[in-house]
Formats: sequence, structure tokens, C-alpha cells
Amino acid sequence: MLLPLYDDNPTVRTPYVSYGLIAINLAVMLWLSQLSQLNEQVEVIKHGFVPQRIQQFSNPKLIVQVPVELEAPQGDFRFAGQRPPVEAVQLDPVPVQILASLLTSMFLHGGWLHVLGNMWFLWIFGNNVEDRLGPVIYFVFYLVGGLLATASHWAYDPSSTIPVIGASGAVATILGAYAVTFPKAKVHTLLFIGIVTTFEMPALVWLGLWFGGELVQAVFIGKDLTVAVWAHIGGFLAGVLLMPILSFRGPPPGDSWHEEVSKNFSLPPTDWR
Repeated sequence: MLLPLYDDNPTVRTPYVSYGLIAINLAVMLWLSQLSQLNEQVEVIKHGFVPQRIQQFSNPKLIVQVPVELEAPQGDFRFAGQRPPVEAVQLDPVPVQILASLLTSMFLHGGWLHVLGNMWFLWIFGNNVEDRLGPVIYFVFYLVGGLLATASHWAYDPSSTIPVIGASGAVATILGAYAVTFPKAKVHTLLFIGIVTTFEMPALVWLGLWFGGELVQAVFIGKDLTVAVWAHIGGFLAGVLLMPILSFRGPPPGDSWHEEVSKNFSLPPTDWR
């Protein structure tokens, strides 16, 4: 297992947007964790993205139903050793709710490990991308990347009634942007395969291995996965393709940033690929 610990990549500006995104995601997870199992499922279904709901735009009579597991009352032994009874949440064809779920789904997670993993990657790689783009463009870039990632998952499985949640697609966009902008940055990595050790590798290699792992899962495991890997793949590619276009705006926030990063990666002063 490979786990990034930190990178050697200087920044000039404080990454307030990345900090804010991390805080919001953690706050939402804290709120979810205070709910009962049933209420948490209901909130995830209502505010997560359910791919089949897109069909409701062209077929307003379509009612989408997503099953939930009902909790057995405490002390009720009728369900001992069995799964609790299952009912469903009905999702009506309300366009505003469907569109809103495309955004709200990015801030919901399936547990603390899920959210902490996503936020750890955002913590390591997001600050440099924000420093490069500036806070406003970075925030829009993050959201647009998340939407494109969700669209990738929908294109793969448009009839699914399983809610898609998590910041993974948006974070994958940041990873793709980092890979093409700072390919030579050193990523200090924890390796755990029987032994535990640390070493460093170029960001392009690290992120290339991550992306390759996602492709392998998508091709060889496919719909048996409980993870929306096509959202990860779509988000990463969105970052790879969009970041060079956005980079034409010039290096922020001035010569000090330009000179420091150029020196760090031994790049020509005008090379921002």
C-alpha cells in the first residue's frame, strides 16, 4: 500500500479555499454521524446523486425508489442474526432537487475513513493547485471537476439507483491538475508491504500509479465495485485537460512565486506545463 505523506512543493498564498472545503466536508460528516442509521440513509439518498434520476427530466412520470434498511427496535429479538427489513425512499421528479444533488453529493461521505482519505489527498495536493490558479478559479475548477466526474459515472451506469456520494471525483480533478502542473515535485510516501518504510518519488509517477490502479479496477472489476471508479477516472482526466488551459492566465501571485517554483523544479522561467 502506498500512502502520500507530504510533498516538497512551496506555496506563496494561504490555501483558504482548500481549508474551507476540508472544513465543510468534515462538518457534514460530523452531522451525518449524529443521525440514526435510518435517517443517515435517507439523507444520503435525498442529497446524493442517483443516476437514474436524470431520466426524470425526459420522463416526469418516472418515480425513482431507493431501498433503505430499517433499523430493528432495540431489544427486538425478531431480527436477531438477520438483516433488518427493507423499504424504500421515493424520489419525485423535481428538477431543482435533481440538479442540487449534483452539488450536495460532493460533500457527503459514507464514513469517517471515506472523508478523511479524500481530505488527506486534498490537503497534500490542493494547496499548490490553488496557489497556481488563485482562490476563485480554483473553487470553480473544483466544483466543475466534481460535476464532470459525476457525469462520467452517470455515462457508465445511467440506470443505477445507488446514490453516489463523496468528494473523490472533485479531488481526482485536483490530482490530475497537479500531475500536469508539478510533475517533478517530490511526494514523500509511506510504503506498507509486510514492512513499513518511507521514500520519495516524482508526483507524475505517484499520481500515474494511482490513476493506473483506478483503470485496473474499472476494467477488471467493473460494476462489482462499491466505489465509483469511473468518477475518479473522469475527474482526473478533467484535471489533466483543463489545467493547461487555465494555466495560460499566468503565474500568480507574482515574480516571487514564479522564481521559487522554477528553482524548485529546475524549469525555465516561462515553462508552466
